[in-house]
Amino acid sequence: MTDMLTRSLKKAFIDNQLQGSYYDPYLIINDASKKEFMLNVLHEELNTCTDFFFSVAFVTQDGLASLKTQLADLHEKGIKGRILTSVYLAFNKPDVFSDLLNIPNVEVRISNKEGFHSKGYLFTQKSHHSFIIGSSNLTMRALKINYEWNVKLTSYKHGQMIQDIGNHMEDEWQQAEILTKKWIDDYQNNYNPKVDLKESLIEEAPLYIRPNMMQKQALRNLRELRMRGADKGLVISATGTGKTFLSAFDVNQFSPERVLFIVHREQILNKAQEDYKKILGGPSSDYGILSGTRKDHDAKYLFATIQTLSKESIHSQFSTNAFDYILIDEVHKAGAESYHKVIDYFSPQFLLGMTATPERTDNFNIFELFDYNIAYEIRLQEALEEDMLCPFHYFGVTDFEKNGELISEETDFSDLVEEERVEYLLSKLNYYGCSGNNAKGLIFCSRKKEAQILADQFNAKGIASAYLSGEDNLKKREFEVERLEKGEINYIFTVDIFNEGIDIPKINQVVMLRNTQSSIIFIQQLGRGLRKDPSKDYVTVIDFIGNYKNNYLIPMALSGDVSRNKNKVRKDTYDTDFISGVSSINFEEIAKKQIFDSINNTKMDAIKELKKAYALLYNRLGRVPYLKDFKEQNVIDPILLAEKKKSYYGFLESLKENEIVLNDSQQHYLMIATREFLAGMRPHEVLLLEKLINIHQKNEREYISVNALQKWYGSLGLLCSDETISSIIRTLDLSFFTGMTKKTFGDAPFILEAENKIELTASFKLALADTYFYKLFIDILETALLNSEKFNTKKQLTVYQKYKRKDVLKLLNWKEQMVDQNIGGYTAKNGVFVIFVTLEKGENFSGALMAYEDELLDASTMKWFTKSPRTLRSPEIEKLKSPSIWTYHLFVKKSDDEGSDFYYLGEVLPIQNTIEEIKKTTQEGKKKNVVTLHLKLEKPIENSLYRYLTLKE
Repeated sequence: MTDMLTRSLKKAFIDNQLQGSYYDPYLIINDASKKEFMLNVLHEELNTCTDFFFSVAFVTQDGLASLKTQLADLHEKGIKGRILTSVYLAFNKPDVFSDLLNIPNVEVRISNKEGFHSKGYLFTQKSHHSFIIGSSNLTMRALKINYEWNVKLTSYKHGQMIQDIGNHMEDEWQQAEILTKKWIDDYQNNYNPKVDLKESLIEEAPLYIRPNMMQKQALRNLRELRMRGADKGLVISATGTGKTFLSAFDVNQFSPERVLFIVHREQILNKAQEDYKKILGGPSSDYGILSGTRKDHDAKYLFATIQTLSKESIHSQFSTNAFDYILIDEVHKAGAESYHKVIDYFSPQFLLGMTATPERTDNFNIFELFDYNIAYEIRLQEALEEDMLCPFHYFGVTDFEKNGELISEETDFSDLVEEERVEYLLSKLNYYGCSGNNAKGLIFCSRKKEAQILADQFNAKGIASAYLSGEDNLKKREFEVERLEKGEINYIFTVDIFNEGIDIPKINQVVMLRNTQSSIIFIQQLGRGLRKDPSKDYVTVIDFIGNYKNNYLIPMALSGDVSRNKNKVRKDTYDTDFISGVSSINFEEIAKKQIFDSINNTKMDAIKELKKAYALLYNRLGRVPYLKDFKEQNVIDPILLAEKKKSYYGFLESLKENEIVLNDSQQHYLMIATREFLAGMRPHEVLLLEKLINIHQKNEREYISVNALQKWYGSLGLLCSDETISSIIRTLDLSFFTGMTKKTFGDAPFILEAENKIELTASFKLALADTYFYKLFIDILETALLNSEKFNTKKQLTVYQKYKRKDVLKLLNWKEQMVDQNIGGYTAKNGVFVIFVTLEKGENFSGALMAYEDELLDASTMKWFTKSPRTLRSPEIEKLKSPSIWTYHLFVKKSDDEGSDFYYLGEVLPIQNTIEEIKKTTQEGKKKNVVTLHLKLEKPIENSLYRYLTLKE
């Protein structure tokens, strides 16, 4: 630690050429493009601290909310902290002081110093102190959005600066006033804000409503769609992004004689009609309702419920071409017979469908209904980026535990509604709170009886609540919703309604008390609170996570990543920086563990799930999708599909979707290309094959010279050394492969090289003569090039990407593959030393001679053990003692559960004074020599990956 801290300070303030460490001082600037925020740093420091002290002038509810799970986890560990704040400019609202008082492990005081405007964050860590000083207050905009400067420094407790800061903060603390309930009441009674906090968050309503960014693009797309002769179009847009306004704008640009707007619920009609009047204007007589209670048949703009319109006695009163323009809201419901009756009857000039969730579980193909014309699509992430939705703070919290068992699918009903669980739920709802501290919430339950009893219990405790189910009529639903909006009740408990199609803008809290069965339903329920409203600054989403099998769906739903790649799902659980704007995603540690358990126990590439993903994209495209389609549409990781049955052709064949039957030779080529090229780790082979195939297709000369190839790669900015060219040739002629891989690949080279000329083999040319094989093979190459975009083509290896041992040797231009078992933890050749480390080896260290205790000491240093028996005189130790001759590469994976892929952490240097020979006990109880040393990374591991690798599950 001493050496690292000294080195870091010298690097920061004396010589930037020196190697730094994890303790380097650094400037913190919010940068959305790099997903780097002040909030990240606060989370990291809180996660490991033993004490903290914040001195911040301004605190907002959303800024405090973004730290609440970390503070809750610290409370579980018995760790406390202090916050010193102020009433400067009356910026801090009374609500935030109530929130602060509600955090049990944080003591709060109010400075009376005039002009109190400090922004400092001090953390006591186990071996040092760290502190951040700069411009960021504890507000969400300051932590994620605003252009702020903050500097993080590290110190020993005896350092002068940390002593000065600590002493000053302690003096200020002693002079400050203790935050109490009485203080808050007095502040509330005299509160007179000098700064209008709403001013920057909610714009005044414009005199004229104009299309937002999303709507402008959608309108252009709809116009172009019609110019191409289309008479149908589908708009996919997240709830709250203005689909109704968009349709009105499009009606305006289409200028139809008559318009029919179809909805599935009567209570939506009036709101839709009001929105149209705002955009289109005109006399009230132009607008009419067609429902169970009103029949305005002759209106120019007719708003109808599907229940009424689908009756033959009703729709037959109109001619089939009565409406030039028909819109269907929530069109994903159009699989129902009632919709078919209407759609089949009318013949408009243009039919527009609008939905937030086109993917259905009832096998109805919405895309086919609209001739696969997707006019525009904007999902949750993009809508947040464009500031169309209300920000939200998602809290994945641990559900109730009884007798050491968390709530699960098998939990007895009595345990779901018992008094102790109700108290637990209330404590969490109170802790995580909501904007304004006056809850207007929807609570989604798993069973009707549970929802009903919980509502009764909340009422008994003085928390006004109601219960609604699908059995309640429209009048009852509207009555309870109106009570919620007026603040007469705090919660509506529900089971099978309100997933969609309900507009309650004032909702500021969404609570999930059920197992996540579907990503679609999860987003629908989350979306209930995301419509903007002046009454709230953000929405609190509290998800009670029990011991459920489907917990892995939660990070998938929040991130929008449906690749079903286990590692991506894990990363989206611990690294939630993917969420845009001033929203945040937070998991309590135990809840996070439940998700990891679910990921570990789930077969992400189960054929059933792959078939679902295939069917989803098939429906969207209206044809057999190929690997490139899956990559571009981000439906699933195409590698999962392709490798499930040796190649994508094999997967199609299992579904009986293959156009023709390919012969064994053709299938063999597809299998090799899938395994070796699809990941896109090195584009050279793919580009060369494309070039040679193009030459062959055009009947030009059948070869390319080695010299010409080398120059061509150079012109593309790719690595083109003699060793690289040789490696590419050995990969494509299969001479690189050995052992079982060689046996599996057999004698099926793609190219042959002779006399400085490279050309396709005769057998591969024969395979290409088949148009279906050609299509499938080109699909692999094109998808591989898309995959290659995440790799640095100017380097042999890309830091933080994942590689198998075989891939590493190939990319480092070794002449031959080595069997993985022979490599084990490391191998060395021709001045290159590669090290592979599995951090979590399991309790029994199966497959290892002894318990190797490799570990990351910090983001820059790994403690590493050689194989045994080894001594200081062993050949590899001599190599480790010669850094001027050898280059060392480090690859790490968290556990064997991640498969055979390792993260590349970059080049390392063996720290010579740490090389030590020791004795360790083998599995048989014998003592054997082994050498241990520290490896220093060229660059510290990025924070999110370091957190993941060192997280104890």
